[in-house]
Amino acid sequence: MNATPLLELKDVHTHIGAYHILHGVDLAVAPSAVTMLLGRNGAGKTTTLRTIMSLWRASQGQVCFEGVPVGGPGTRSSPPDMARLGLAYVPENMGIFADLSVKENMLLAARQAKRENQLDTARLEWIFGFFPALKKFWLYPAGKLSGGQKQMLAVARAIIEPRRLLLIDEPSKGLAPAIIQNMIEAFIELKQASTTILLVEQNFNFARQVGDHVAIMDNGRVVHAGGMQELADDDALQTRLLGLSLGSHQ
Repeated sequence: MNATPLLELKDVHTHIGAYHILHGVDLAVAPSAVTMLLGRNGAGKTTTLRTIMSLWRASQGQVCFEGVPVGGPGTRSSPPDMARLGLAYVPENMGIFADLSVKENMLLAARQAKRENQLDTARLEWIFGFFPALKKFWLYPAGKLSGGQKQMLAVARAIIEPRRLLLIDEPSKGLAPAIIQNMIEAFIELKQASTTILLVEQNFNFARQVGDHVAIMDNGRVVHAGGMQELADDDALQTRLLGLSLGSHQ
């Protein structure tokens, strides 16, 4: 990874109550690329995303954005501060507002728009091209969408406006294969438009198609970092680090 990282974690430790979850995470996220964060369940991937967003505070180490410390002891960044820096977070539980319509959810996520006619129409139609169900159910309560449609809405909310960095936790979860492929194409177009993405994903075929770089976590640490293609081409490395082979997840 030759580019200066947009985001960098340096020896980050995170405690949640009495539990020490992250044990010195070192992670660099290159600009205008997709970095995959992989690892077994419980490895610390979600905690890493939440620590970056200041939802949980690092007890040791630094989270730096464009070289400036924004997380860790001595910093006071909050989730709204991170959003103002241009970060958007899609949690695994999606975080949508069930009682509001799809339209209202999108408007809440669009900081530059208070009414529908203020939304970027071209960008909205671009999103609808990948997730046509959102256009069909534009006025429906989000709580009445299927699980896969809610997942589409969660991702669409994050990309309704250009962001500097997207943090997305398992976006393909619950989606039909055709919609997963649409999401892959959306992420590829986003990085072509210089969006930086840090993506947690269990679908390894998805990871191989989208990822430029990869970091693998185990027991609260990054135990491997490199190119996604290098990992995809090395069955022995996959088995050693992940306990499985990407080739078995076509």
